[in-house]
Amino acid sequence: MQEYGELLQRYANVTVRVGLNLQPGQTLLVMAPVAGVEFVREVVKQAYGAGARHVYVDWEDEQVTKLRYQLEPEVALQEFPAWRVEQREQLAAQGAAFLTIHAGDPDLLLGVDARRIGAAKKAGLTALAKYREDIQNMRVSWLVVSIPTQPWAAKVFPEGTSAEQVARLWQAIFKATRVDGGDPVIAWGNHIKDLHEKANFLNEQRFKRLHYRGPGTDLKIELPERHLWISAESTNDQGTVFVPNMPTEEVFTLPYRTGVEGVVTSSMPLNHDGVLVENLSLTFRAGRVVDFSADSGYDTLKEILDADEGSRYLGEVALVPQNSPIANMGTLFYNTLFDENASCHLAIGSAYPVCLEGGAQMNREMLDQRGVNHSVMHVDFMIGSAQLNIDGETHDGRVVPVFRNGNWASQS
Repeated sequence: MQEYGELLQRYANVTVRVGLNLQPGQTLLVMAPVAGVEFVREVVKQAYGAGARHVYVDWEDEQVTKLRYQLEPEVALQEFPAWRVEQREQLAAQGAAFLTIHAGDPDLLLGVDARRIGAAKKAGLTALAKYREDIQNMRVSWLVVSIPTQPWAAKVFPEGTSAEQVARLWQAIFKATRVDGGDPVIAWGNHIKDLHEKANFLNEQRFKRLHYRGPGTDLKIELPERHLWISAESTNDQGTVFVPNMPTEEVFTLPYRTGVEGVVTSSMPLNHDGVLVENLSLTFRAGRVVDFSADSGYDTLKEILDADEGSRYLGEVALVPQNSPIANMGTLFYNTLFDENASCHLAIGSAYPVCLEGGAQMNREMLDQRGVNHSVMHVDFMIGSAQLNIDGETHDGRVVPVFRNGNWASQS
């Protein structure tokens, strides 16, 4: 295995040149934790090497964020700075790229009032609605990656010293992002091609609905007419191709808002803003969550579902086989970016309009008419397992096996 410094450099290079595909003269905004200064500096170096015009860094300290949730006056939690909104919207209008580096403590917010956290999160998501619309419509290039923190590493790999835990998590991240083998750019090209083939197969089928069966799950999800399955790559308004998530193993689309019926149970814990929601179960009628439960994190799940009317509906349907690099590690990461790429998953809340033909050019009324859900929330939760079977039902009544025992039926 290569030395840590070389792998860190390769990771930053793939982040900038494959994930963001940063163009000469383009501006980059990096949103990063203070714990990630080493990686951020390497990203900044790589970005200027790619010809960036400006690289701005917004730093955040999660302990300060926790103090805010605990101590800020309740009325202030419902406010969001206008200057932050202006920053994002102005940079988006200029065609900037946006990089979010996630590195958190999965247990950070244990014991913090979920209602207060929910109020602050909703205020931010509501204020940034225009920016979030640009992101969800892929009008700008954006990317989410992760780096280790000691609390996160200790949660994932509890054995060994602190340094050993962090080193093991770095190794897992390097492996998941394909930077620990041969040329990572070539590796990503081959991987993207494979995901495109899966998406093309699904788009050729034009399924009317999907039927999920597994432990605690019997769920039917109707798909809208002219829905599109999308894989790793997206294209922004300037015609630049980028990869929004690293790692990524999914192909995904959107459900028809009122066309979800049945029960679904999570197969992995959901880490939402430092709170673990375990064994969550949702019951749907006419698309809406009418009942829910969780063994832990119930109050957090309730805050998610009660954020607005759209947060009681689904916004994303994603397929990920059990036979994939991250799943084969057999590691629970307590981090949605990684865990969702080891498991089929669904998302509570807002849909991506680009998953509908012409959706990116439609206004809210047109999207509503076509059954595209809208919400301030978009929260992925994992439902895949080796016992999950999925059938696709066509408009002429045929049933096509899609997943068998957690893997693509064509490969099982």
